[in-house]
Amino acid sequence: MQLAHQNRNITNQNYLLMQDDKNLSEIKTGNQKIVSNKELNIWEALIPVIVLVGMLAYNIFVFGDDALSGSNQFILLMGAAVAAIVGFFNKVPYTKMLEEVSENVRSTTGALLILLMVGALAGTWLISGIIPTMIYYGLQILSPTIFLAACVIICAIISIATGSSWTTSATVGIALVGIGESLGISVGMTAGAVLSGAYFGDKMSPLSDTTNLAPAMAGGELFSHIKYMALTTIPTIIITLLIFTVIGLNLDTSGSPVIADKLTAIEGAFTISPWLFIVPALVIVMIIKKTPPLIALLLGALLGGVTALIAQPDIVANIAGADQLTFQSGYKGVMNALTVDTSVTTSSKELNDLFTAGGMQGMLGTIWLIICAMVFGGVMDAIGALERITDSLLKMASSVFGLFASTVASCLALNLTASDQYLAIVVPGKMFKKAYEDKGLAPENLSRTLEDSGTVTSVLIPWNTCGAYHSKVLFGYAGATAYIPYAFFSIISPFMTLLFAAFAIKLKMLPSHKTEPVIQ
Repeated sequence: MQLAHQNRNITNQNYLLMQDDKNLSEIKTGNQKIVSNKELNIWEALIPVIVLVGMLAYNIFVFGDDALSGSNQFILLMGAAVAAIVGFFNKVPYTKMLEEVSENVRSTTGALLILLMVGALAGTWLISGIIPTMIYYGLQILSPTIFLAACVIICAIISIATGSSWTTSATVGIALVGIGESLGISVGMTAGAVLSGAYFGDKMSPLSDTTNLAPAMAGGELFSHIKYMALTTIPTIIITLLIFTVIGLNLDTSGSPVIADKLTAIEGAFTISPWLFIVPALVIVMIIKKTPPLIALLLGALLGGVTALIAQPDIVANIAGADQLTFQSGYKGVMNALTVDTSVTTSSKELNDLFTAGGMQGMLGTIWLIICAMVFGGVMDAIGALERITDSLLKMASSVFGLFASTVASCLALNLTASDQYLAIVVPGKMFKKAYEDKGLAPENLSRTLEDSGTVTSVLIPWNTCGAYHSKVLFGYAGATAYIPYAFFSIISPFMTLLFAAFAIKLKMLPSHKTEPVIQ
């Protein structure tokens, strides 16, 4: 994913083992570090994880969908405190833990700025009529029966072109969720379809940073990795499409609202024109041309503001609290859309709920969540817990299938505990590389498994940077628990890679090992 850490160099990485003191050592990969602690045993490493999962489970039981609005953030800090206590008992200096936390938080700078830009973009794209126009035409083209499968295909195409699931969610994803809600389709279903397509494209695009990072960790080559990854990814997306097609065919659309009144409501509130598609098209072109996503989203937000002044002057003036558009009211209206809550009232109550945006202010809760998650991950890394857990999983891999299963488990565990998909690729990639070589397996096996279980499952963890981002961008904090059951591509992918491993399907061997390995 993509936009979260664009400041990280993910190609041509140099690996360096640096001695920190007699107990702690670091494996450095670009800007990523894996800390090893000789004093720490596996049970001590698991204490913060067990405590964190227990506290989060109880917190979600008490607060339900509201848990991510603040209380889970504090639970993550409590988990970090428990990890710090374990670190003190194992001779890890406080300054060391603080340093790792600082580096973890600093590594999310790109993600935090992008979140602010996405909030700004959503605000100006609303008042300019861009999002309403997408919904207006989408309501006429997409029927409930084919809508979910179409969402998967549309988002897959956009994500392959841009290399980013984050950009896909922030642009077409927002519009598709709005269209689905207008059609009477569950928001969770629509978001699950959007993310399934977005993560398929994210995995298969050579422009994606995780797609570059995985073969770099495994010692493979980019296009060989993509070609080999298609063996598990294509069946997974086909199954996903079939599931959404079946769901669409069985949707109870008898109670779905008649769209005529919604089209009238949109026309009454906004000036609708296909010319408004120029702005999102320009943003997508900028991303394809490798414009830094932060710059592309900033320009998209500003272009949305200019478009609003031209196409929707009355709306801009109304948001500014003025009777007519002047230079001052125009400035105030656009700035409000960029920064704070804005809404446009229509004759449809359902659309009134839909046509709201929080601006940059609306992203502050997600930023808070990411920072707290990075604090927990930083302390866990500083005390050597992440490395110890991964190393223990590696020792359990006595067979080829066990090796694949341990890799999957390690990626899932790191997405859960470190709250960062990059660590879920970097740590297992570094730790398992030699084990794959020892069993005669080509690096493509490892890089594919890292993506099948590290990249795509990050969105299933509400407090992971990816889960927090997508749940907020698509439809608010309740989103994570709503879309997880429908994120079929992300759910199926780890099982698909294990299925291929269990039956030794197309396991690529090193040149020195001509025959496929015995699984058992």
